[in-house]
Amino acid sequence: MTFSLFLALKYLKPKRSVTSVVTCVSVLGVVLGVSIIIIVRAVMTGFGDLWREKILDFKPHITITGGSGVSRLIENEEWLCKQLEKIPGVKATAPGVEMRVLIEYNRRVLAPLIVGTDPVRGQRIMKLDNMASGKFDLEGDSVVIGVDLAYSLRIGVGDDLLVYSPMNLVSKDEVYFPERLKVTGIYDSGQRDFDAGYIITSLPVARDLMGMKQGVYSIHVKVDNPQDTTSFKALCDKISAQFPQYTVRTWQQIDSQLFNALAVEKNMMVILLMFITIVAIFCVMNTLIVLTVEKTDEIGLLKALGFSSWQVMSAFVLHGWIQCLTGTLLGIGTAMMVLTNLQGMVESLAKFGLEVFPKHIYGLAEIPWRVVPSEIAVVAVSVIAFCTIASFLPAWRAARMDPVTALRKE
Repeated sequence: MTFSLFLALKYLKPKRSVTSVVTCVSVLGVVLGVSIIIIVRAVMTGFGDLWREKILDFKPHITITGGSGVSRLIENEEWLCKQLEKIPGVKATAPGVEMRVLIEYNRRVLAPLIVGTDPVRGQRIMKLDNMASGKFDLEGDSVVIGVDLAYSLRIGVGDDLLVYSPMNLVSKDEVYFPERLKVTGIYDSGQRDFDAGYIITSLPVARDLMGMKQGVYSIHVKVDNPQDTTSFKALCDKISAQFPQYTVRTWQQIDSQLFNALAVEKNMMVILLMFITIVAIFCVMNTLIVLTVEKTDEIGLLKALGFSSWQVMSAFVLHGWIQCLTGTLLGIGTAMMVLTNLQGMVESLAKFGLEVFPKHIYGLAEIPWRVVPSEIAVVAVSVIAFCTIASFLPAWRAARMDPVTALRKE
């Protein structure tokens, strides 16, 4: 063990002095700063993962529309679906007619997005395994709705729902009567936007609402690896090259605003929370300043005995570095402990009437989180590096002390 390390460890031994108390407070500050940053980054990463998972389960990975947008119908939808399914990597396809409609039940009126799809193909596109009640049945004049929408309307399986066509707003010569659809199933996707904003019916019903005899607005495509950037881009390029007359849009393009907002929010939260760690780093520096003042006579004696300024300086830098390292390790451990029990803590607070994660605001059933090792490494290295730099000022002051002045008694 080097002399500098020995001296740093000696000064870290608990003593009944102000310095020991300040040291403990400094380490605690680093613990809180590191743990809060890791918890926030893990939760924000989990948000992104869960949103991505819900979107990929419920929505198509690739949406193909007519060349001039959704106003241009795709007439040969069945042939196009079969051709797309021949392409390696394409898992399922389904034709779709989507539009905003008004729905009414017991004088309650809402305006969700209705999705008309093929009863067989549509079930492979929209992963709705978790049915709150009823079943996914689109045969005849039927409709499947989300659990939050059902709650808002106070409607259940077997009830009839009136759906009003949006064509009444644009057609002056024709009147479109509302469709009376029977609710056959209520799904629970775990995502409020999908559970409250969508209803699913068959293609014939959707066409009737829009006054269409044939054709669809879009073709929905599911692929094997939507998150594999390289293979997914290659597949999209292949589809675009094989069917140049159509417009191909990916799930990243359609929901880009959501993921961009999450990324910006995550970065801003981390930057703001870094100020907590900066305050903790200043506490470490203040601890070393107090220590150098308290140990002035010892520093003078060491320099008088021939110890170099570098050895004295290294001792105080190591002192601060050990504080930061201890606080960082404890902070990582604290963050992992909190994240592991996060959902239980939220549920416990809810029992006391403190709902910290309401679904109607965040749109998710539980708090998601995922720890990225590289992010933990970045936080740990950054904190230790800044703490080490902050330790140089008081250590440099101690190293420059004149032994005669330091040993002189007032």
